[in-house]
Amino acid sequence: MPEFFQQTTTDLVMDFNLIVSTYRHREDDAQNELHDILELFGDPKPGSDITDIVGILIGRTVLEPFNVVKRIKELVHDEPWRVRYILRLIPIEFVFTEDGLDSIKNAAKRLASKMQKFETFRITVEKRNTSLRSSEIIATVGSEIDNRVDLENPDWIVLVEIIGKLVGISVLRPNEIFSSLIEKRQGETVT
Repeated sequence: MPEFFQQTTTDLVMDFNLIVSTYRHREDDAQNELHDILELFGDPKPGSDITDIVGILIGRTVLEPFNVVKRIKELVHDEPWRVRYILRLIPIEFVFTEDGLDSIKNAAKRLASKMQKFETFRITVEKRNTSLRSSEIIATVGSEIDNRVDLENPDWIVLVEIIGKLVGISVLRPNEIFSSLIEKRQGETVT
């Protein structure tokens, strides 16, 4: 197992494609669990960093991140005890350093092209340690997407994740985010 160390958000590498949330003070455990799971799925050398935000890690895998979410859901249904510390796992499609709303708008617009015209969307902003306001981000991104908004039951989520100076963006289906709580509850109702 590689040696892990904590870095500040400004020192983190910008090549992440997963965001992981975990319990407070369980970041090391979640990091080990993430590496074990990614290796189980076939990544020979997964990477991750513990951010300076409590309970948040960023991960790197050579595997397709949406497939990782799908496979970890299957793993939880088959072996629920294997996932103890990863609370949420979010696939990230586009990463850059925060340099204003224009970069966020352009990345979201490009990724939103996968939506069909008749499909609905909502914008979700999860931000930590930034002065950008969620309302500004939503207004700017929303002005570039012609599809109809549905806040309750959208076909797509335009997800903007900000961790200090790092920005990760994905356009994904609501079921393409892993939540251990939801998956374990669904597993209980199935059995």
